[in-house]
Amino acid sequence: MNKTIRRASVFTLLLVLALLVRATWVQFYEGRALAEDKDNRRNAIEQYAYPLGNIVVGGDAVTGSARTKGGDLAYKRTYTDGRLYAAVTGFSSQVYGATQLEGIYRQLLDGTDSRLKNPLDTVTGKRSDPGDVITTIDPDVQKAAYEALGDKKGAAVAIDPGTGRILGVVSTPSYDPSKISTSASEVWDGLTEDPDKPMTNRALRQPLPPGSTFKLVVAAAALEDGLYTSVDARTDSENPYTLPGTTTVLANESASAPCADASIRVALQYSCNNVFAKMAVDLGQDKLKAMAEKFGFNDGSQDVPVRAYTSVYPSDMEKSSTALTGIGQFDVTATPLQMAMVSAAIANGGKLVSPHMVSQISDANGDVLENYDDRARSTQIVDPSTAEQLQSAMRTVVEDGTGTNARIAGATVGGKTGTAQHGENNSKTPYAWFTSYAKSDSSDKEVAVAVLVEQSDAARSEVSGNGLAAPVAAAMMRAALR
Repeated sequence: MNKTIRRASVFTLLLVLALLVRATWVQFYEGRALAEDKDNRRNAIEQYAYPLGNIVVGGDAVTGSARTKGGDLAYKRTYTDGRLYAAVTGFSSQVYGATQLEGIYRQLLDGTDSRLKNPLDTVTGKRSDPGDVITTIDPDVQKAAYEALGDKKGAAVAIDPGTGRILGVVSTPSYDPSKISTSASEVWDGLTEDPDKPMTNRALRQPLPPGSTFKLVVAAAALEDGLYTSVDARTDSENPYTLPGTTTVLANESASAPCADASIRVALQYSCNNVFAKMAVDLGQDKLKAMAEKFGFNDGSQDVPVRAYTSVYPSDMEKSSTALTGIGQFDVTATPLQMAMVSAAIANGGKLVSPHMVSQISDANGDVLENYDDRARSTQIVDPSTAEQLQSAMRTVVEDGTGTNARIAGATVGGKTGTAQHGENNSKTPYAWFTSYAKSDSSDKEVAVAVLVEQSDAARSEVSGNGLAAPVAAAMMRAALR
């Protein structure tokens, strides 16, 4: 063989080898990437080739599947009371993907989860029957919150303090996931462009200043630190209080309230800003931050299993800013979930149980694949005596303080109101908050709730935690204890 032919043969062999390498690369690497690409139409065809599994509330499915007419997608997702449960289920859309429980458990619900396969399915490659997601949501609590919020823009969360089971998650205004389960682009555009953001889960994913509800965290820090030994001990709190290093005087909502040197009980009862601003400065930002983090602030991995946005207690502040954090302002932010966790831990003797809204997931036969109730973590974050004192002070708020609209018959109720400033120099309508717990007088049932009213049709002068948020909390607590 002459040199020219030999060189040509070697070159041809190299080309063949390069082609084989490229084919292998495309098949095993790029092929997988293409198969997993969210824009790959085949994925949607496969996902909607059969009815999906369901998300279950109170023993009944709140999702379903319906046969489509024409097209290459055999089934579409349907929802029962979609607006009521949108903050729980999220949506599953043939065009826009899936969110929240629909997205987290997509493989379980479409039958591709490996845990659903039996040995024969593994050999034949047959698609398994889909599984179901069993939630912890109480339909009565969910409905009570949704109806009580009504046309208000806001959110509410209810938790069983002893188990961490989330009994209600509501965000208003809501939307109907059924309307976007197929290619309804005009509906999608309307929802995404709506200034009220109906697709935002305000209960879990929109932290805002918690206002005076944060005073519970400050009070817990003061008692745990020993700054004050009792909720009835006299505090060293001048009224009015001037923010350290400034000439700014911090006023109280009621000028006639007995806030000078008030005890923690009285300061919570009348929501005295001077007491908690001074208390925050006396404790210092590091101790306050440590206590806030025990309750769940600054936790960027809070999954319920939907990832909740981080509630924040800041650091590296001037003393004047630390004072403002004592009343839930400056850069303090919290979700309704977070403030429900605060009340839940206090109600549960200082023990915080990790909140979760999925009880278990099961296969098509109802066999449990994973039980989340058994995995709930329990952490003692404050001493039981501290929790007991705070429970007592919160009861005073409801019985004879700023939270009287949360009273319900046949139950012991404790709470804390909050009105948080909104906009530069408080130029916009304030946020109304209420967080509370209730224990039945005739059974072992208990519940903790938090309600945020972001906007309502009430006049600015009528915006308060007691006026707007407490009645919503009362409706939820009543339903939970019924």
